[in-house]
Amino acid sequence: MIRNMIPEDYDEVYALWRSCPEMELNSLDDSREGVLRFLKRNPDTAFVAEEEGCVAGVLLAGSDGRRGYIYHAGVRQEFRGRGIGKALVEAALEKLRAMGITKVGLLVFRDNDAGSRFWEARGFGTREDLTYRSCVLRDMTRIQ
Repeated sequence: MIRNMIPEDYDEVYALWRSCPEMELNSLDDSREGVLRFLKRNPDTAFVAEEEGCVAGVLLAGSDGRRGYIYHAGVRQEFRGRGIGKALVEAALEKLRAMGITKVGLLVFRDNDAGSRFWEARGFGTREDLTYRSCVLRDMTRIQ
């Protein structure tokens, strides 16, 4: 079952993220405070998949009103291959489309081959004409 993520899901979601070797987190954005701030801003575009009484998958999506973005999508290892990731993506894209969003972006670590294959199968291509840049405004710790 796919449903909107709620604040009470945080502990299970965080444990799921930590169980995914390809996932990289940080001490600010992925903290309870950071995720609750995200959910407050994006209450209708963050989803969890429940299977067998637990959170089996998660996908955070959001929008700036112009473009949509997908962050931290993951499925617990033991539930992979069941279509959960695909269902989460479909739920997010459907909601973003209903909001009038016409383009959705995401980032995949260069060495995450399985993630790249997953997103390519969902229609997400690679942009060779862009360079991703970021500016860190607050010191944070990377969690791998």
